[in-house]
Amino acid sequence: MTQTTGLRAVLMLVVLSLAGTAVAMNQSIMLPLLSDLPRLLDTSAASASWLVTATLLAGALATPNISRLADMFGKRRMVLVSLAAMVAGSLIGALADSLAPMLVARALQGTGMALVPVGIAIMRDMLPRHHVPLGVALMSATMAVGAGVGMPLFGLVAARMDWHALFWITGGLGAAVLVAIALVVDESPIRTAGRFDYLGAILLSVALSALLLALSKGGSWGWASRPTLLSALCGLLVLALWVPQQLRAPAGGRPAHRRAARSASREHRRHAHGVCDVRRSPRDLTAPPGAQPRRDRPRP
Repeated sequence: MTQTTGLRAVLMLVVLSLAGTAVAMNQSIMLPLLSDLPRLLDTSAASASWLVTATLLAGALATPNISRLADMFGKRRMVLVSLAAMVAGSLIGALADSLAPMLVARALQGTGMALVPVGIAIMRDMLPRHHVPLGVALMSATMAVGAGVGMPLFGLVAARMDWHALFWITGGLGAAVLVAIALVVDESPIRTAGRFDYLGAILLSVALSALLLALSKGGSWGWASRPTLLSALCGLLVLALWVPQQLRAPAGGRPAHRRAARSASREHRRHAHGVCDVRRSPRDLTAPPGAQPRRDRPRP
């Protein structure tokens, strides 16, 4: 596998780290507006709080699924897909004036969280081994910087300008990072064979959604209220179904017990035809494939 070295490796580190910064800024964009969202969107405070919850749920659902798709179809490709969704969310948010399109915008922005682990995987595949710890640390640090800089910056912008400008800023940053990754980052040649586990993805998505819903809304619903308890119980039950399903799930398209049976059958046939055929002479065992077995003439 060809690794990225020299100036291109440095540019890859910088660009992927900026992607982490863009993700962190997208997550903190709503914080300066929380108290004003009911008035800005003409909705209730409880409904406006879903703008934060939607981002968390979308990120939790997108991260494992996009990571698996990245292993199958290409890590750079799925990073670009995540960034494109994040930019689309910023564009919708910049043009929205009601709750429904804002929920869609925040959900699309939340899918950008998936590019962080995929970006780290690209570093692991493409950079020299001694540069990988630096890349992981740099991406983690820039995410913290993005969250730390984003909150005061967005607060200042919201106080001096129209609140839609926040989404134009994140959209412009995301578009710039998308173009930079397309130009600088090479595709990883490492792929994982197999098929996408749709049933496992659905079960995990339902489990994570229910658990995160209970955790994020428990304070407003009441930790002992029926919706919170039902949501948490549903998440735990589905998670209990997901674990054994994953243990039996195919790694390469077939269930584990069928793969084991096929492997044992092939081994048995190879052993029977290659070792236990006492009618074959030693010369036959070393003969090239396709050669006719030697027939010794009977002694007079």
